Amino acid sequence: MTTLVEVARAAGVTAATVSNVLRNRGKVGEETRQRVLAAVEQLGYRPNLMARALVEGKPHTMALVVSSIANPFYPEFALEVERAARKLGYFLLVCNTNDDPEQERAYLDAVGGALAQGVIVMNGDFVQLDALQDLRRRGVPVVLCMWERPQEPPPLPCVAVDLYQAGVLAAEHLLRLGHRRIGAICGSEPNGKHRWRLRGLIETLEQAGVALPPAQLRFGHDTIDDGRNAAHSLLASVPGLTAVFATNDLPALGVLQAAAELELEVPRDLSVIGVTDIQLARQMRPALSTVALPTAEAAMLAVQMLQSEIDAAPGQPLPMSVTEPPRLVVRASTGKAATQGG
Repeated sequence: MTTLVEVARAAGVTAATVSNVLRNRGKVGEETRQRVLAAVEQLGYRPNLMARALVEGKPHTMALVVSSIANPFYPEFALEVERAARKLGYFLLVCNTNDDPEQERAYLDAVGGALAQGVIVMNGDFVQLDALQDLRRRGVPVVLCMWERPQEPPPLPCVAVDLYQAGVLAAEHLLRLGHRRIGAICGSEPNGKHRWRLRGLIETLEQAGVALPPAQLRFGHDTIDDGRNAAHSLLASVPGLTAVFATNDLPALGVLQAAAELELEVPRDLSVIGVTDIQLARQMRPALSTVALPTAEAAMLAVQMLQSEIDAAPGQPLPMSVTEPPRLVVRASTGKAATQGG
């Protein structure tokens, strides 16, 4: 196995210079940097991350805390985080909390500073912010990712996505198709993390003169089963609905299941739209119309921000990065409103 010293000898520099080039630290001239990189490529050098961790007294690992690995979004997001972390020479440790606040706190205590140099936490319930702030006060870099309201930044470094705009895009799409009797299924409690996307839908409908009264709303969990049950409840109690918006793709897929069980043809009898654009949304038949989130960009920004937090001196201002806006993806599950529902 090629060593750092062998790379340095081939490039005609010191081992410290090779280390600085590989870690993008220190002042190294461009010609020297290119010579070092050429030697690395020629000799096939790969850093020994375990040895580096022992020398520095720090694990070369980032941790990612997610609420439920059973939700397909989180493995897809974790893959993007892993790719971005690997480019910086980090391993990724994924911690699944199963939506349990106590388990989340246990993970944060375990990984913070001991198993990982920093932690990326997906936008969990707001009751956990105190635990994250406490971890940061103890010197552990923390980045909150997929924060849903850029206009109201949290007291932590964060990567934000404007999820209010996701609800706006979904509402505008349904209105353009002539829908006026619309139901909504929220994959959280009324004050939970999905409230902004729901508010974007409701306020956009109101501006167009379309009401979404409480009878046409259902709240629950972000699962296919809850979406299916909520859709059955909605369609039974509010006859004549021509479209259903779900705040995430999993409940929207549940709506498609309920429609099939009720022998409703999608989109002729009922249009369905979700938010996120997980792989299942594309693979279902009919394929699900949705509002896609910039998952890969959010993952990249979170990893870069965490690296900056690891390198930063204490007391730096809290940064926030905002991704590109969500975008509408029209597929087969939405169509023009039926005449009787227009």
